[in-house]
Amino acid sequence: MAETHATAIERADFVAVPVTDVARSRRFYSETLGLPCSDGAWPEVSLGNISLYLIDPRQMGAQFEGPHTAAIALRVADVAAARAALETRGIAFAGEILDTGVCHMAFFNDPDGNALMLHRRYAKHEDGREP
Repeated sequence: MAETHATAIERADFVAVPVTDVARSRRFYSETLGLPCSDGAWPEVSLGNISLYLIDPRQMGAQFEGPHTAAIALRVADVAAARAALETRGIAFAGEILDTGVCHMAFFNDPDGNALMLHRRYAKHEDGREP
């Protein structure tokens, strides 16, 4: 039987997203993006496999030092269609849809400048699994 290391990481549970106005950010993620989002001082945006926690660092005695610069990839069925729908809701995207030869990506920001992207992998993984 394989030995389990005491600090073996099982998975990522959530990503903390620094925001300056929790209510505004909750409206953006729930109403503009249409994602399930809890109420309260620490709103949780459910993405199915992971959650985003909208956190005002001042609630923990820290300063806002955001935004996140590494984009949080939000999987969609069709990047072009999702982008078009969000543009009608006032979302401005940076550049055109990027086709990497493996996936499509479209980059935008939340109201605090946190980097987000619409993402869809269309190429099989190296081991042959479907995306």
